[in-house]
Amino acid sequence: MEKNSQNLMTFGGHLEVLRRMLFRILSVVGIFAIVVFCCKNTIWSILLAPSEYDFTTYQMIECMASNIGFDFKFEEFRIDLIATDLSSQFMTHITTSVYLALLGASPYIIYELFRFISPALYESEKKHSVLVVSMIYLLFILGILMSYFVIFPISFRFLGTYSVAEKVHSTITLDSYIETFTSLTFVMGIVFQLPLIMFVLAKMGFVSYSMLAKYRKHSLIIIMFVAAIITPPDLMTLILVTIPLYLLYEISVRVTKHIN
Repeated sequence: MEKNSQNLMTFGGHLEVLRRMLFRILSVVGIFAIVVFCCKNTIWSILLAPSEYDFTTYQMIECMASNIGFDFKFEEFRIDLIATDLSSQFMTHITTSVYLALLGASPYIIYELFRFISPALYESEKKHSVLVVSMIYLLFILGILMSYFVIFPISFRFLGTYSVAEKVHSTITLDSYIETFTSLTFVMGIVFQLPLIMFVLAKMGFVSYSMLAKYRKHSLIIIMFVAAIITPPDLMTLILVTIPLYLLYEISVRVTKHIN
């Protein structure tokens, strides 16, 4: 009976359901934003951690080098972050809280969106939709972690300490730091969708397992080229970014193998 009433729901009824859904989403995001805004010390210690010379990634690389017999240590560095406008710190705090609230509330947002469109789907479509959405979210989170622990800290270290002359010192604005952080994070979240994109393309017949396997070497060159674009021009960063991206390509090859 309920299913039939949903099928017979008028356009105005759908708009009312959509309005309520948006209200719930905005309420949850607002609550998350307030919590993030109030937890200023904890949140910003996490956000600013990649700018420190003793960040976890550097310690792990030094530990790995030590385990294989290399006495390797990163040079200490210090880069000061400044605010050039009177309201810049406050406004950056607000916008960053909203970004993090959207990220934190994203599982609930996805749930609400899926609940809104699910009455129009068949049971088989619902199962596949849950799997696809879960994979998109998981890959996006992996991309965020990759950006936070690898790409952004190394990029910040290189670009922040780079100098054309000894008398020129870098002083980074807080706005620039957050803008670079969010853009790199978003890019990596999108890049990590590669296996899912290849899956869709294979389903549509645009790519195949044999084609992806045949052009492995060419793909490696393209991946290195892309990694060189989105990272600073140093060999270590290029390697650290190329390896996971190529692994994503290999996963894509394995995925298409079960389709074609």
